[in-house]
Amino acid sequence: MQPINVVKTDLPSYKTYITLIKKLWKTHWITNNGEYLQELEKKLRTFLKVKYIIVLSNGTLALQLQMKMLNLSGEVITTPFTFAATTTSIIWEGLTPVFADIDSETYNIDPDQVEKLITPQTSAILAVHVFGNPCNLEKLKSISMKYNLKLIYDAAHAFGVEYKNKSVLKYGDISTLSFHATKTFHTIEGGAVVTNNRKIANKIKAARNFGIIEFKKRGIDLGKKKSKVVLPGINAKMNEFQAAMGLCNLETLEERRIRRKRIYELYSKRLAETKVIGLQKITASKYNYSYMPVCFKTKEIRDAVVNALTRDGIIPRKYFFPLTTEFDFIKKQHLTKKYKLNNAIKIANGILCLPIYSTLSIKIVNRVVNIICSTLDKS
Repeated sequence: MQPINVVKTDLPSYKTYITLIKKLWKTHWITNNGEYLQELEKKLRTFLKVKYIIVLSNGTLALQLQMKMLNLSGEVITTPFTFAATTTSIIWEGLTPVFADIDSETYNIDPDQVEKLITPQTSAILAVHVFGNPCNLEKLKSISMKYNLKLIYDAAHAFGVEYKNKSVLKYGDISTLSFHATKTFHTIEGGAVVTNNRKIANKIKAARNFGIIEFKKRGIDLGKKKSKVVLPGINAKMNEFQAAMGLCNLETLEERRIRRKRIYELYSKRLAETKVIGLQKITASKYNYSYMPVCFKTKEIRDAVVNALTRDGIIPRKYFFPLTTEFDFIKKQHLTKKYKLNNAIKIANGILCLPIYSTLSIKIVNRVVNIICSTLDKS
């Protein structure tokens, strides 16, 4: 019997994808701002209702490039309750992560704790829409403006999410997306930077291609493209096979979101009846149901549930445990300061993400819930 994992990659029909990429054998244009990449960026801009989107080869490079192009220095206040890349990207860019506690209901960074950590060395706030759940956007905006800080959102989980009927990607100075195979929308591997600032968008567009820009030179070369290296860039280009996968997946995204919603709501209804399992407080006006996080009262109960599910071939994940502040290299090389992370520690010790994907059967959902309830009865 195949194990039931926490997520399962959505794939378009084989015929649809092959039909699209067949053209590449004729054009031999498989990278370097190809036709499918250009089409994908255009469609994403419309679908997400954003001003500028620059598609990249992965979401981690999106995090790193936006920090580089914003010319950050010193300290960046962030959350410890996140995937490793949020924290390690800060370190890769020669910056110091400073960790704020999270809200116990939304699991997002607590703006009041952020403000307490601001020093003359602080240059930015890097907040995460955890499991796609929008942060406290108003408070974070107010704080960033008050202290003249850059406001960055790691929106890796938040594709298509809206807050008060407006895309969460329109908030802050810049947002980053992940299009990894495990996400609700994917391009196999991939990511993007979203911003309302044309200057920043142009810099990131150049940076993804070794810092090269193309332009048309007047005179005898009229109409011929010239190129020039204008900044120290990197290779973060998405290839045409990835872009084609994105174009295919975008077509069926909404119907898959609706199926995920049904699954999420069934989990929520049944688990709420236990009255001992915590569910994330969702602040979105439109949600993508990317994960199904639940929180148990103690680490021991959570781990007992994990063991029971695993014995039955169901593989949940402890997202996000441990906190990034618990990584050995963080402790030894970068941070010796003690942070007050009471909520983050409690949530991390109890958190568990249950299987959720568009093709998951209701029968499996009920099986997962029954195992959890049986385990709780024995605890």
